[in-house]
This record gives sequence, C-alpha cells and structure tokens, in this order.
Amino acid sequence: MVVFTLTHPPNSPVTKFASDPPPARTFSRQHELPRLPIPPLEDSCRRYLDALRSLQDPREHERTKQAVEEFLQHDGPRLQDRLRVYAEDKASYIEEFWYESYLSHSDPVVLALNPFFVLENDPTPDRGAQLPRAATLIVSSLGFIHDLRAGMLEPDTVRGTPLDMDQYTRLFGTARIPTERGCRMEIHNDSRHIVVLRRGQFYWFDVLDSDNRPVLTEREVLRNLQAIVKDADELPVHEVARNSIGVLSTENRKVWSSLRKALSRNHNNESCLQIIDNALFVVCLDDATPENLAEMCNNFLCGSYNLKGGVQVGTCTNRWYDKLQIIVCADGSAGINFEHTGVDGHTVLRFAADVYTEGLMLLARSINPSAPTLFHAPLSPHARSYKPARGAPPAPPPSYVIDPAPKKLEWTLYPELRAAIRFAETHLSDLICQNDCQALEFKGYGKNFITSHGFSPDAFVQMAFQAAYYGLYGRIECTYEPAMTKHFFHGRTEAIRTAQPHSVDFVKTFFSEAPLSQKISALRTACQGHVKLTKECGQGLGQDRHLYALYCLVQREREAAAKEADDAPPSPGGSVSSASSVDKPPLPSIFVDPGWHTLGTSILSTSNCGNPALRLFGFGPVAADGYGIGYIIKDDGISVCASSKHLQTRRFLDTLEGYLFDVQRILVQLHLSANPRPEPFVDHAGVLRDSKTGRPINGAAQGYGEYDDGDTMLGYSFFDSGDVELLGRRKRMPSYYNTGKIIPLAEY
Repeated sequence: MVVFTLTHPPNSPVTKFASDPPPARTFSRQHELPRLPIPPLEDSCRRYLDALRSLQDPREHERTKQAVEEFLQHDGPRLQDRLRVYAEDKASYIEEFWYESYLSHSDPVVLALNPFFVLENDPTPDRGAQLPRAATLIVSSLGFIHDLRAGMLEPDTVRGTPLDMDQYTRLFGTARIPTERGCRMEIHNDSRHIVVLRRGQFYWFDVLDSDNRPVLTEREVLRNLQAIVKDADELPVHEVARNSIGVLSTENRKVWSSLRKALSRNHNNESCLQIIDNALFVVCLDDATPENLAEMCNNFLCGSYNLKGGVQVGTCTNRWYDKLQIIVCADGSAGINFEHTGVDGHTVLRFAADVYTEGLMLLARSINPSAPTLFHAPLSPHARSYKPARGAPPAPPPSYVIDPAPKKLEWTLYPELRAAIRFAETHLSDLICQNDCQALEFKGYGKNFITSHGFSPDAFVQMAFQAAYYGLYGRIECTYEPAMTKHFFHGRTEAIRTAQPHSVDFVKTFFSEAPLSQKISALRTACQGHVKLTKECGQGLGQDRHLYALYCLVQREREAAAKEADDAPPSPGGSVSSASSVDKPPLPSIFVDPGWHTLGTSILSTSNCGNPALRLFGFGPVAADGYGIGYIIKDDGISVCASSKHLQTRRFLDTLEGYLFDVQRILVQLHLSANPRPEPFVDHAGVLRDSKTGRPINGAAQGYGEYDDGDTMLGYSFFDSGDVELLGRRKRMPSYYNTGKIIPLAEY
C-alpha cells in the first residue's frame, strides 16, 4: 500500500503527501543556491519612501517620512532582530508569510488570483482540432511529469546561474482546499490519474504507473476523450446546469468550505472530491469557440458567459479553479489556468513551453520513429499497447490497480446543494459581467526595434504603461511588477514599484511641449532607472517583501497577546478579561500611516511573462479601480492582455497602442535628423533597417544589443516505494477506484 507522510507540521497551511525526494539532476544544484537576504532596515525604509514620493503630495509624504523615522528609532530595530532570529531555521524568511497571505484570501480565486496562459496554435491542422490537441497536451504533460519525478528534468538556469526548482514539486497533484479558517494546500506527489471536464461533468482515468510511466498512448488518450465528449454531450442543458459542481470552486472561500463539508457528508461525494484533489491536473474540454482575442482571454481567465433560456451554458461552469487546468476550446486553441499559491509564472511557463515543444516533436516522431523527443518517458510495460522486445519475457502484473478506462463522477446532490450550485453560478456570472478583459497584439515593432535604439525592452514597455495611464487619466498611480528571485533558495518574487521620480519626470515631459530630443532623453533616463531598480529587486533588495515580513511578525505578536488575554484566569472581582479590553501591542507607526495602504494598492498590476510558445498571458485586476496587465515582448511585436472592473479597458489599450506608434515615430524622426541621408542604417545589433520604419531588411536580428532583459529575471511571478514485502502482490485498491460510472469506448 501507499504510505503517506506529513512533511510539514500539522498546523502548516501546506500538507505534502510525499515520498523520497527525486534523485539526479533536477534538484542537483539546490545546494548551490544562497538564501534570500534580509535587507538592511535603513535601505528598505529608504526604498519605501522613494516608492511613495511620486504617489503622495508633499504634506502626505512628510507625514510618512516622520512615521518611518519613528519606526527606525523604536520598533524597527527590534522587529529586524526578531526577523533574523525567525529566519535562522527557515529556507526563506518570507515563504511562510507568503503562504499565509495567499491561503488566507477569502474572496473567490477566479479573476482575483488565478493567472492564465494562451498557447500558440498547433501548426498542423489535423492535430490542431480540439481532441487531438488535448490528447497531445496530455501525453506531453505526462512526459514532463515523468522526467520531473524521475529527477531527469534539467534544472532552470539564467546565464549559467541555477534557479530554485522547489516550485515544481507543487505543480502537479496539488489542490487548494478551503477551510473555515482560510485555505490549505495539499500536495499529492504519488498521484497517477487526471480529471477531465466537459459541460461541467467530471470524468477521470489513470495515466501513469507507479514509476510514472504513461499507461496510455496518444491514440488511446484520444479515444478516452472521444468517449467522454460523447457521453457529456448527450445530457440535456438543464441536467448539465443542475450538476455543474465546478462552479462551487468559484465561491467565496468560506462559503465554499461549508459547501465542501456538506458534500463530504455523503461517502460517494467525498470519494469524488478525493479523486479531483488527488489528480495530476484537470483538463477542460470546452464546447464553444472564442470569436475574438477578448473572448479568448476571458475564456481562459474566467470562462465565457452565455445564457440560453435563462440557463447558463457558457464555459464558466466547465472549470475547477483549485487546481492546475489545461483548457482546450472547441477550435483547438489551448491554454492554462493555474492556482497561484505554490507556483509563479516562470515555473508554469517552463512547463507550458516544454509541453508545446514536445507536441511538435511528437509530430516529427509520428513521421520518423527515430526522431528525438524532449522527454524520456517510456511506455509502461503494463500499458495495453506495450510491446516487449523480441525474446523478452512479459512484464509481471502490477501489484496495484491501473484503470485507464474513463469513468464519470456522479454526485449525490441534495436540494440545498443544487440550490448552492445555482446561486454560485449566479455569483460567478455577476463577477464575469463586472470584468472586462481585452487584448492587444501590437505588430508595429517589438524587442528588435526597442533594443536597436538602446532600450531595455521591459523598461520600455513599463514606461509605455505609465504614459498610457497618464495620458488617459492625468495622474500617476501605484504600479507593481514582479522581479523573480528564484536564484535564491525557495525564492519567489520581489515587487518592483515602477512609479518612481524618474518615471514621473518622463511622463510629464512626454506630454509637455518639450522638444522631441528631451522627451526621448527623459524616456532613456526612466528606462535606465527601471533597469537598475529591477536588478536590485532581483537581488532580493526590494522593500515590499521585507517590510511585509516585519508586519506579519507584529501581527503575530498582537494575536499572541489576544490569546494570552483570553486564557487569563478571572480577576478577583470575578470578571474575565477579553481580548477587546486588553491593550494589544500597537501597530508601529509605519504600518498605521496611510502610505502603507497606498503602496499596497496596486492600481496597475503588471507582469512580463512569455516565450515563443505563448500567444497571450493575463490575470485579473488586484484593485477594484485598477488594471491587471499581462504582457509578452516578442521579437517584432508586443502582446498585452488587460483586465479591469468597470473601467475603459479597450480605450486604455488603444491609448497604449497610440503611444507605442508615437514613440516609434519620434525615435525614427530623431534618427533621420541625426542621419540626413534617408538610407537604410545598421543598428547596434548589426541589422540593416529601413530608416523610415525601423523595420529589418532582408533578415532578422543576429543579436539584441546592450539590453536583452535575459538577466533581469522577471516573472509573474518521489516515489513511494511501499512495503518491500508487498512487492509482487496486488496492492489494495484505493477506495475511490469504485467511484464513477464506466464510460463505454467506441472503436474509432
């Protein structure tokens, strides 16, 4: 039998059902990683004031400076010492506070926490249809999982520097579980099955053996998917709506917790939940096709809204937001929606890019069987299609259950649960109607043009967001961009606060009557300042994570004081002290000052995350009056997905596009002024370009000049061996293997 062990304390928000750590190369460089440094307190406070200077009027900023000075003289040094002591036995001083922050989030995770990727289309028409595309993505994902669990996955590096690989252990078999007091994260490193959703109905089947080798070929996976679609599509619309249990995962987390408890009172429902929680990932087969880019982004972010006869038939009910989801639309367009607590965009990006690449290599292998593949996952000897080498004895039967046939989860739903499903769908539909998600695929220029003029691509685009917002609203707002800190042990991200004095000077200069050369000079200064800030944050020298850790320590002190008051014996007069009547430790001045809230409210939440495998990337706004902006800088284009609530998202992107063309015109005009002869010119990268447009002539760039952004590290930022005595004997079947209705397979 499989033995589960808790590798975290019982009260930890993360429960890991783990086996021995994977061997070999995947985690071979973890020991080289330094720990995330705790910055000097004075430096963090100085950076904090710099980040607020552009967001406050002089009087407000002076009050904030006084609060910071008081903090440095009184509470700050004591808390800094406490943090150093606290961090002595921790992998990272911020990690536990990070999990507490994400898992204590009580609002629905849809639109608020879960980001999405849109993959580039499959280049082959035959394999680009929905079910072949889904089968390819599933098989490629299984290859990734095999190599990860076998320790064969190459570690991530940036210019030879190793990056932390710990997040990959939380990518598969992971579930966010709601409880009455926040959520917890469960990690099942021995999971071997996947869950498939179609029209809100749940199906599952095994895909790996105990050594993480696939037990199904791509053709067999396709046949399973065809059977699932056939079964789900036979259900009447009203029956689908009544059983769309996935919408419950979009509820407020406390509401979802109570509903999960109600579901779990029935043994069959509990088994169904266990199957979903334990699954490697969820595959969502949508029955609709987005008609444009905006609909595509909405579909991967929160699903589509579509009422027929008063019944919700959109794809919004075909999701389960507590797990990693691979979503495939009816036309074969595919993407990923992921639960963000345990993984950042950079980690999921590696998975998405490798899976996309493996799909292309599988195509090559179908033509030439000797063609290489990216992964090293052999077909399991227990697979139906396995053919042993000539003369080799057949593999002995497995000592555990492998059931690759698709089965439907059938829920036992009482009237109150059916009502909960109906109301959850209404709440979700309200959220979708409040959200506006738009996309821009800017084709005017991209990384090649930007670097040819000596700019960092990321800094250039960040200043474009500042200019577009200022041009539309006439003010500067708090802006967030994550800098990846994965070159530290258990590193995640640090916050880059883009709105700095140099960026404010740029936008005001750009929208003034200043000469063109002065506008570009201000842009260059702002970009250089942003590059410097980005590198410092990537080194763990930002202010947000550090000050937040100090804030969390203060809150723990206050909670401990309240608990001590609750546990105190009655006073001689017979009264009992209450937490409300006890003088709790006051919050330090820096955390009471309005500046703390100002910097913690990101009106522009931005993230740069992409490579050639991605078409679009996005997420919801983190502030009610703000924008969530995901962007990908390509060689000759910039893809932007922006979302907001009740704001003019399309107009913001149109303003952004107008700025991008304006600044291109200015750069080319200044170049022509400096080079009177209107002839093609050679840029910094040695590429021949047209003087009027800046576009390459006869070939792409060979290099990217001074700025590449490759070293800035931006990012959104196992086995159970079992009892030896049981080997060779059939292991006990997990209870949930009896759960679900067998779906017949047609011979396709």
